[in-house]
Amino acid sequence: MITLKANPFDFTFDVKHTALVIIDMQRDFIEPGGFGETLGNNVGLLAAIVPTVQKVLHAWRRVGGVVVHTRESHAADLSDCPPAKRLRGAPALRIGDVGAMGRILIQGEPGNQIIDALAPVDGEIVIDKPGKGAFYATPLQSMLSANGITHLIVMGVTTEVCVQTTMREANDRGYDCLLVEDGTESYFPHFKQAALEMIRAQGAIVGWTAPSRVLLDAL
Repeated sequence: MITLKANPFDFTFDVKHTALVIIDMQRDFIEPGGFGETLGNNVGLLAAIVPTVQKVLHAWRRVGGVVVHTRESHAADLSDCPPAKRLRGAPALRIGDVGAMGRILIQGEPGNQIIDALAPVDGEIVIDKPGKGAFYATPLQSMLSANGITHLIVMGVTTEVCVQTTMREANDRGYDCLLVEDGTESYFPHFKQAALEMIRAQGAIVGWTAPSRVLLDAL
């Protein structure tokens, strides 16, 4: 068992029953020309966490832990993308439109792939999710159960949307979750800070948070 100094109190986990979940570190959100930029965002804010996420991923692989990667993605015919999602806001391009890296947030397109620095390796779980949470309309829970997973360590983007949604879904399903504070980011830094505070409020009502150095030292 490993015990970390976390916020609001210590987080204890067993690597063999814990999965590292890396959320939506895909080209459409991280690189220029993708969906994130078409929404008017500075994608450099998200790209800045890549070295941290990579360090944690490599350390987790060394100890033999289960790794899960997610991609927000839709079927080519958009049958799993309701108008309430596709038509929201006023981006230069919408989900399914052709952008600089192919059709935006469509399965199999270049922009929908996880960035090279964090690319999955053989044996790691890859989840294509049509919603913001990683459990909605995906086999994630059954895959975690099959691997005996009870705890999650979470990284990825964006903190207040897909990351927080996934942690809330996980909490409702009985998982204890730790969010790596410098392994997550938002296009709006104050949204990230608010999400961190919400997650760990009221005695870890959703989960715990801790900086990557604490986890890396423990591993």
